[in-house]
Amino acid sequence: MDFEQTNPIPMPESGAFSSVKGTLETVFDWQYELERKNLLSLYEKGKNLAWNASDVDWSIDVDLERLVQTRLDGGLAKMTNELMQPPVPLEDDKLLEMQLHTNAFMLSQFLHGEQGALLATAKIVQNVPWEEAKFYAANQVADEARHVEVYHRYLTEKLGLSYQVHPSLGKLLDEIILDPRWDVTFLGMQILVEGLALAAFGVLRMQMADEPLIQDIVTRVMADESRHVGFGVLALEGIYRNEMSSTELREREDFIIEATELLRERLLVTPVFERLGWDADVWTKWSIETPFMRGFRQMTFSKIVPNLKRLGLLTPRVRDAYEKLDLLKYENYKDSVEEPEAPPPHELVELLMQFMQNQAVEGALPGPSAS
Repeated sequence: MDFEQTNPIPMPESGAFSSVKGTLETVFDWQYELERKNLLSLYEKGKNLAWNASDVDWSIDVDLERLVQTRLDGGLAKMTNELMQPPVPLEDDKLLEMQLHTNAFMLSQFLHGEQGALLATAKIVQNVPWEEAKFYAANQVADEARHVEVYHRYLTEKLGLSYQVHPSLGKLLDEIILDPRWDVTFLGMQILVEGLALAAFGVLRMQMADEPLIQDIVTRVMADESRHVGFGVLALEGIYRNEMSSTELREREDFIIEATELLRERLLVTPVFERLGWDADVWTKWSIETPFMRGFRQMTFSKIVPNLKRLGLLTPRVRDAYEKLDLLKYENYKDSVEEPEAPPPHELVELLMQFMQNQAVEGALPGPSAS
């Protein structure tokens, strides 16, 4: 844990610390029945697969500017301008700047989300009613502390560039921590926040494929997160189909719809445009409307939608909201119990492959001098 923070994380307007005051019911389980074998199996798996942040090879040199410049030399600007059609064509220097800041922004939000998960899982230990769920939640607390440690170190020691928590993510984390109902904590953190993060991690791993340190970190974290999302699904299975009144179910629907909007807003990199001094309104509008960016925001729900379906929460009201966002195409994907890790973002891969195929065809065509 002894490392140099070359760039401390910037603070939000609220200051170095913020607090939310909620009423939390702490539940003792005096039965110790331990009948939920699937949760106990996950608990054993979590213990066996635990890793130490000190095992990561922190001696690896990280020079993202050099890596991005290599891509620029290989035609990244041309690909970006043709594939993403920004408001104004991006020259190499501007694209380099945007790439570095966008990566830092994404990693910063991962860090802040992991701190939210750390606090939410500690809360789950207190108020989930089953002992075996308390066991696994306690194991997850250690996982989340480790995730905060590695992302914080990477950002401050290696990257030297970071962002404060996105307002939409901060609002959602506050709501998850404030809500006294244990199932809403599971729903908000394990199913929604971590479900989205699991898919976003896969995109980051694809975007930074030539940076070995972040590849190692993200691969380790994704293995943990896939178990965490599975934990949420297993813990909540049967709750919404069998134990909720219509009023209670409607409250969960409202929460899912609001949380979905906040998570989509959290994916907008408006703070990057603001810090770079670009017209934030114009560039945010572009990032909302351009097909590539819209596809990225949609595919981050590729685990959330099938998990909600498994839990019986893809109700008519939620379906209507998700249909408007074009998210129902993921409902028949495998959920986190059937397939723990998020699959590669095939939509983005297909777009990139199509572009590369077009470029190959263009390169193969005979030029004027060949005729």
